[in-house]
Amino acid sequence: MHLLIVDDEAHVVDRLATTIGWDRIGITQVYRAYSGYEALELLRRFAVDIVITDIQMPGMTGLDLIACIRRDWSKTKCVLLSGYSDFQYAKEAIQNQVEDYLLKPVTEQELLDTVSRLQQKLHGEWEHILSVRNLTRTLNENMPLLKGNLLLELLQGALWNEEALREKTAALTLPDLYGQTCFLMLVRLEDAFVDYDFRGRSLIEYAIGNMAEELFGGKFGLWHAKDAHDYLIFLASAEERVEPGQRAALFEQTASQLQAAVKSFLKGSISVVVSEPGLFPRDVPGQYDGCVSAARKRVGNEQGLFLRASGEPAEAEVESIRSLYEPPTLIHLLEAGRWDAMEEKLERVFEELRSKSSHPHSQEHLLEVYFAVSSAFSYISHKNGQPLSDLIGDDYGKLADGIPFRSVAHLREWSLRVLRRLMEDMDREMKDNRSELIRSIHQFIDDNLAQDVTLQSIADHVHMHPVYISKIYKLETGGNISDYIQQLRMEKAVYLLANSHEKTYEIAAMLGYQRPHSFNYAFKRHHGVTPQVYRDQQKKGAICQ
Repeated sequence: MHLLIVDDEAHVVDRLATTIGWDRIGITQVYRAYSGYEALELLRRFAVDIVITDIQMPGMTGLDLIACIRRDWSKTKCVLLSGYSDFQYAKEAIQNQVEDYLLKPVTEQELLDTVSRLQQKLHGEWEHILSVRNLTRTLNENMPLLKGNLLLELLQGALWNEEALREKTAALTLPDLYGQTCFLMLVRLEDAFVDYDFRGRSLIEYAIGNMAEELFGGKFGLWHAKDAHDYLIFLASAEERVEPGQRAALFEQTASQLQAAVKSFLKGSISVVVSEPGLFPRDVPGQYDGCVSAARKRVGNEQGLFLRASGEPAEAEVESIRSLYEPPTLIHLLEAGRWDAMEEKLERVFEELRSKSSHPHSQEHLLEVYFAVSSAFSYISHKNGQPLSDLIGDDYGKLADGIPFRSVAHLREWSLRVLRRLMEDMDREMKDNRSELIRSIHQFIDDNLAQDVTLQSIADHVHMHPVYISKIYKLETGGNISDYIQQLRMEKAVYLLANSHEKTYEIAAMLGYQRPHSFNYAFKRHHGVTPQVYRDQQKKGAICQ
């Protein structure tokens, strides 16, 4: 969890932020603000779980700040820390739903106990939010969207194994259609509905969905979605009581009734395209492609047509390599850095290529895959700001010369080799970037140790989010940035105490402590004695020697 400490007295904020072992109770990030306005800026930028704030601050009081937090960040817990014990403040604090009210001076244990209690309260609240009952209610509220998204995936040819698909449909309260006969219906809204605004069109689409459910109900189960072409797509499965031989005719008849009902009651026309029967989910992408193709080629600009997408003439003598275009695409996998999934997809593509090796146009299939794969490689390379030629070396010649591969095996070997080079280069670049980031962080800390070095100041220096650099630093070094700062300060403190004549308050300033008291406290926690005692011990040791 993340903590924000707010006080106009900088030394109080810095002492509480740097000398208390917040990490022992699971506080991974401590932000510092020296006014209410600065606190609001941090709250707008970062996710803060708990705020500890002083009451009396110029410009915006702690109570004003808490009122803003209650309004805009209702989950954030607030604690007041003040030297004022006036009952009126406590009364206002209670009215602003303050979790606790601590009086200065406050001990480290009091703060740790208070924050630990608030952490437990937050965990309890989130457990309630994530309870089965609440999740079930939320799931039910979003069920139409989730069902529609799954149908769109299937229409586009997404691959699901039988067990996973059955589990998904069951979770979405859909009937078990696996291996069952299904039909597809495409509905295109036409001129009367074109000028509707977004809200009006959404209401019309919702109304058509309800009308379809009413007309098909008792005969067919419906599952629908809206595709990228703004078509309404309905997948229908017949109820058991409908005779198998009557299902296709009944489906078309009911679809025709829907078209007539829209014309009569919504005062607009729709064109409807219905598919031949097919098996779920195997035939669904083909049914969908057939309906879209029929709408494009046989409906065109005409209005209010009804047709069956059957006997469609072949698009061409050569069919596309379907696995090449099934989601997720090559580009999407490369952008996400999903190297294993990318390799698996390429293997599926090459397997389909091998199955078409006896086709008279097999060379065109090779070219289709070659261009798609090389385009994806070029895209991701240029997206990362690098020439592809620098990444793949001699293999770039095959691209530049435009020499097509003569066999699936050669194309496969080249594609997988280039993929591995891309993967190795990106992994190397990521490691180099992280190493450079750590070096930059250390250099900034070393150069600014006498200043108020905070995670935010480091993040501003490297132009990255504090949470990101904190996590990367932990991954790369195994420690926290705050630990490094503290260790470096203690090492320099030991050296200066033993080898210089500066007074302890001067050394404290040189190490970035706002007050000598904060330096003394931190040094004693680390070494078990105060700086002056440590210095005296070093002098005695030198004399004895």
